Amino acid sequence: MSILVTGGAGYIGSQAVRDLRRAGREVVVLDSLEFGHPGAVPGVPLVVADIADSDAVASTVREHGVDSVIHFAAYKAAGESVELPGRYFDNNVAKSAALLDTLDACKVRTIVFSSSCSVYGTPSQLPVDESHPLAPESPYAESKLMVEKMLSWYDTSRATRSVSLRYFNAAGADLDGAHGEDWRVTLNLVPLVMKAAVGSTPDIKVFGTDYDTPDGTAIRDYVHVVDLADAHVRAIDYLQRGGASTVVNLGTGRGSSVLEVIDVARQVSGREIPIDKLGRRAGDPVAVYADLRRAADVLGWQAQYGLDVIIESAWRWHSTHPDGYPA
Repeated sequence: MSILVTGGAGYIGSQAVRDLRRAGREVVVLDSLEFGHPGAVPGVPLVVADIADSDAVASTVREHGVDSVIHFAAYKAAGESVELPGRYFDNNVAKSAALLDTLDACKVRTIVFSSSCSVYGTPSQLPVDESHPLAPESPYAESKLMVEKMLSWYDTSRATRSVSLRYFNAAGADLDGAHGEDWRVTLNLVPLVMKAAVGSTPDIKVFGTDYDTPDGTAIRDYVHVVDLADAHVRAIDYLQRGGASTVVNLGTGRGSSVLEVIDVARQVSGREIPIDKLGRRAGDPVAVYADLRRAADVLGWQAQYGLDVIIESAWRWHSTHPDGYPA
């Protein structure tokens, strides 16, 4: 039996594919390649299709003997989602509903879902645990919560068991330096810092330097993409052992400020990395970091890599692959 990975040619999805294969699992990827790249999943069966294409999904399940799914496929730019909410509800919610219906018809009822800590909104307490009130502040975050709710109802009515993994800030690259994020299609801090380090952009824009934090910049929980991939393998194993549906935070439990990230990048790269100090962005919380007790209890998981390794691996990847994967 094999595992279907939707969006498996994207940043986190392709890293999970790598780790699943290292663990000896059979994998098939389904990706529209709108943002994914076939070079991220060499040697893996790749079906180029939309998750809402029920014929493509069903035939992939049949042909590859799929019994479990990891669902990454989604748009993920929170700012864009505010400007284009319909685009996010259509792609992330409606197409996920179509995918779940097809999987149900194929009797595939074990799903790991790529969710987000953005479902919590601005935290009222730190660290953030899974019982924290849910208050999405963008259509993107709302779309993730809506899929979590759909999965809960599929469990109730169709016995579909799922683990929704609420990531904090994914960052870094594979430790071998051969696999990482395509910075052409990302707005995340670490690849933007890498762009400034190699000179592709003139500086890194810092939004807000007057927060109530040690250096005045916002604090986030950065978790290595390799650690995230490991959590997906563990979540699949948990469900295949009969585990009940649940939600799990994935982070390090430690916050790092924007300036701390830039300082580590300067040390690792040996580059100056100029900064442009700007005002705060609306809706940006002062600090967000995870409570990880459930990840340890349910999955036996904890992050192995801290900020230094995140930045070192990102620099190794971006400095040697400035154009991402080869055409």
